Amino acid sequence: MAVERGLFVSMEGGEGAGKSIQSRTLIAHLERRGIRVCLVREPGGTVLAERIREVLLFARDVPLTPEAQALLFSAARAQLTREVIRPALEGGTSVVADRFFDSTLAYQGYGHGADRNGLHAVTRFAVGDTVPDLTFVLDLPADVGLARTRRRSERWDRFEADDVAFHDRVRAGYRELAATEPQRFVVVDATRPELEIAQAIAARVDRELANRASRIAGRR
Repeated sequence: MAVERGLFVSMEGGEGAGKSIQSRTLIAHLERRGIRVCLVREPGGTVLAERIREVLLFARDVPLTPEAQALLFSAARAQLTREVIRPALEGGTSVVADRFFDSTLAYQGYGHGADRNGLHAVTRFAVGDTVPDLTFVLDLPADVGLARTRRRSERWDRFEADDVAFHDRVRAGYRELAATEPQRFVVVDATRPELEIAQAIAARVDRELANRASRIAGRR
């Protein structure tokens, strides 16, 4: 009997929106339901991607153009997709990604103004047909998110160091991306309490899993 593909969920949003917390909370929810699931983060998740992460986020002495940023993110993503995400999904394990390719479109495309057609082409090359089934955008005013991150940050971070205007463009970019693919994106008000956000995300994921189960049953 063929193994049913796992569900692929990505968590997106600006700095301080709560992506990592909500990713871990969703993992715990799915595990309580008895669903096999793994958590990945971007950039990271493989030996190569973790090394790239250090340069992209924390190497203050390494200037990077938006195009160089996008290519480094895409290299890390290509490795993560083939080494971790695809094998998990094909083996029936669901995946929750703390960021995926929409971050590059929002940050380097809308935020920094890199050519969006070029970014789409690089993204297609990096991930092929590995696209999230659901993408949650945790939507938060940029100044609120930056205030959160700067209170807790212990290291210089390339993107947290950008100004509010940049992060406003990133937020607008996510909203535009969500409007173009309403069947994949779910925009969540991230000013709400963490528990309310977690419950809303879990309910939407549960609904997606129920719909998948119905479709599978209908094919039998």
